Amino acid sequence: MKWQNLDRENCSLARAMAVVGDRWTLLVLRETFLRVRRFDEFQENLGIARRVLTERLKHLVDHGVLERVAYSQTPLRYEYRLTEKGLGLYPVIISLVHWGDAYYAGKKGPPLLHRHKTCGHDFHSVLTCSECGEAVSPRDVVPHPGPGARKGAWDGRLTD
Repeated sequence: MKWQNLDRENCSLARAMAVVGDRWTLLVLRETFLRVRRFDEFQENLGIARRVLTERLKHLVDHGVLERVAYSQTPLRYEYRLTEKGLGLYPVIISLVHWGDAYYAGKKGPPLLHRHKTCGHDFHSVLTCSECGEAVSPRDVVPHPGPGARKGAWDGRLTD
């Protein structure tokens, strides 16, 4: 499997990695969920080279994760906003943040907490079953071929 061919793999994770699997891309997405919208803000917060930031933003726009929206006509300037597809990445980003909090935050604890507006409590991410609502761990899941699997691609790899 070659990095430049990930988008052609018969694997949803590989295809997703082709879009968001770069370290700068994930940090740009972190900033968007922190409500950063403008190029200069991204650059200042991340300390990223202009060329690299331009490439990452274009990549996310090209894949429909972000959209460019004009906020000034004179001079013409754009901000970057999450699309529905981009908002769909929230569980991924927040899970990575909370994983980092659990294993890399240091003695003082997490640098940023997340408060649920509805109940007012700080929370940590929990994966739940969409059907029964029960919390799900890796040992609770049995993968099996789906309708998009190539015939025989998963033979012998997935067992109970």
